[in-house]
Amino acid sequence: MSNFWEKLKKPIKILAPMANVTDAAFRSIIAKYGKPDVFYTEFVSADGLCSLGKKKLLVDLKFSKKEHPIVAQLFSANPEKIYEAAKLAVRLGFDGIDINMGCPDRAVEKQGAGAALIKNPNLAREIIRATKRGAPKLPISVKTRFGYNKVELSWIEDILKENLAALIIHLRTRHEMSSVPAQWDLIPEIVKIKNKINKKTLIIGNGDILSVKEGIEKCKKYGCDGFMIGRGIFGNPWLFNNKKKKVTLEEKLKVLIEHMKLFEKIFKGFKSFAVMKKHCKGYTLGFENARSLRERLMETNSAKEAGLVIKKFLKKNF
Repeated sequence: MSNFWEKLKKPIKILAPMANVTDAAFRSIIAKYGKPDVFYTEFVSADGLCSLGKKKLLVDLKFSKKEHPIVAQLFSANPEKIYEAAKLAVRLGFDGIDINMGCPDRAVEKQGAGAALIKNPNLAREIIRATKRGAPKLPISVKTRFGYNKVELSWIEDILKENLAALIIHLRTRHEMSSVPAQWDLIPEIVKIKNKINKKTLIIGNGDILSVKEGIEKCKKYGCDGFMIGRGIFGNPWLFNNKKKKVTLEEKLKVLIEHMKLFEKIFKGFKSFAVMKKHCKGYTLGFENARSLRERLMETNSAKEAGLVIKKFLKKNF
């Protein structure tokens, strides 16, 4: 297998992995209406994939052919477990593997994974090597932050020594969470460090990017190879479609119905329809006459119920 990252046109446009948001249903909708250059799965526990609860987690690694190139994002603090999970990712047909070393979730950090690895660079490097052993032909990337309580570029230097295909940096510390603006002005220094260690590693910026235009401008200004968008995708599967100028509420609602039906088809018996509620809100934001619709959608418990509410709304307003 080849390194797909090397074939992408810069700046590379990537959909950020977000738990209970960028699942197989939503990614499939995005692939249809505005495909990015790279898809990521939601983050999945490598330890869980090696346990009796594996079947429940495998649904988070579902993807369709139209989502290629797609990267499986894993997290763990156990080299052997991530080695086994990497082998599984190869069997499932992923184009790459990303290791989450930036998640601030307490349950994840308690395991020594996610952002906790920023405080343990030796283990972090061991995790990267184990992933490479499990998937020797797949490109390995890391998504992290540039420090735990403060900016620690020595941490970035440490993991860059593992010759990653790409390094995705959420431009805040773990302590800052998302409460301060992303520090894009640190990118040039990170690129400089990267060039001294391995020029081939791609540097991807993440934080506060809400549009493709803004991402392109940031890459041009600060010198990174690409950008990752997270929150901007809510209710907007057209985000990466540069040809789509404006989306009407009617269009959004019709795609929302399509999204809900697909969600139930893929996740029936695995995920509650309640997961769709945040999407219902996202698709209807920014339209003054949609507040009452949002309120009614929050009370629904199935795609059928929500679909009837939307159809009634469309009939009355369009």
